[in-house]
Amino acid sequence: MTGAGGEAFIAAVKPLVDAMGGEMLPPDEAGADDVVLSWQGAGVVAVRLPQLADSLDHILAALERGHGGPLAYLDRRTKQEIVRGLEARGAFAVRHGVETVASALGVSRFTVYNYLNREKGS
Repeated sequence: MTGAGGEAFIAAVKPLVDAMGGEMLPPDEAGADDVVLSWQGAGVVAVRLPQLADSLDHILAALERGHGGPLAYLDRRTKQEIVRGLEARGAFAVRHGVETVASALGVSRFTVYNYLNREKGS
């Protein structure tokens, strides 16, 4: 049974788990790839991390919420900033990452590569 401190710990880490697109579950339901978080020496919650492709979708959805609508409606400069930020987070190491980002931004893969190459050239 989780005590008051454990409940507070779970409440404190929930925004982080949500931002990552993870799932919280009881520690006794943790699988081999899940991370069990402990509080005061006892496992209080397990975190199931998302697959990388799911993380990218989650990041793009958060960006849309943050920008107040579809990323495709943003201006070119903002799209370039988003591509730089996504590159820093490893978005393009994910299989089909460029295609996923291009689709979300309403641009071609070629345009995303141009944004990436422009940054490396400057």
